Amino acid sequence: MRRELNPAATAPGRRRVVAAAAAVSGCALVVASAAPAAAHGSGHDRRTQYVALGDSYTAGPAIPTQVDANCARSDRNYPSLVAADRRGTVLKDVSCSGATTEEMWKAQGTNPPQLNAVQRDTDLVTVQIGGNDFGFGTIIGTCARLSSTDLTGNPCQRYYTSSGTDQLVLNILNTAPKVTRVLRAIHAKAPHARVLVVGYPDLLPDDGSGCYPSVPFAAKDFPYLRDTGKRLNLMLRLVAALNGAEYVDTYKPTIGHDMCKPPADRWIEPLQPASPAAPAHPNAKGEAVMATAVLKRLERRHGH
Repeated sequence: MRRELNPAATAPGRRRVVAAAAAVSGCALVVASAAPAAAHGSGHDRRTQYVALGDSYTAGPAIPTQVDANCARSDRNYPSLVAADRRGTVLKDVSCSGATTEEMWKAQGTNPPQLNAVQRDTDLVTVQIGGNDFGFGTIIGTCARLSSTDLTGNPCQRYYTSSGTDQLVLNILNTAPKVTRVLRAIHAKAPHARVLVVGYPDLLPDDGSGCYPSVPFAAKDFPYLRDTGKRLNLMLRLVAALNGAEYVDTYKPTIGHDMCKPPADRWIEPLQPASPAAPAHPNAKGEAVMATAVLKRLERRHGH
């Protein structure tokens, strides 16, 4: 029995299927789906070839021990923990802090294009991408800067909706086809691989409460940003479903351990981390919880 990780320790063809997904905050998310057949399973005669793609939430910046300075990648990130838990798994982790979907095809410093690691004999791929395409870092900076103008209000929400359209919802919608393109490329390179899209964890209190100045957002911007994070994950879930991939929910397992919680209880560090981690990123406990979520998904039969 698998041990539980302890958090405390079109494709061209004759037809093109266009699926209209559920509305995201009133906007319809439409993704062209060209999912290949879900044929995976490498048998038991060789080791499982696992490739991890992703951004800093995958890489684990500042978490000891850092094994790639260019990408700020830790050997205690969730791909490393998943591989260690699954006997006979060979991990190729090419996740890199700061990566967008473009870095799937483009080198990032000394890190080659991430999709280069995916080969025809790849059995398992996890991919956690889209946060930087969405503008995660810029949004945090903007909301922190605006908070002092109206600490009890929602200056960040007003800023991003001043045109009459929620720019953050638009950012999410614009990111959807980019993630779709990544998944299609993975399937094309590794047609038999099981592909898991890993969502993002819960950064802010799920109940909408705030914790200024530890996290310097205005009071009513906390629920706005919480909802925006949920919309980003909804998009990833839908894109995965429409493109022959499985979604791994890391939000629910991390509720109650966001960056507003005391150091002993949080799995996401605030803008001034108390544990080794990048600001607004998972610490070692957070990476362990995400690993457990991936392992639980892998225990389920593909397609169920």
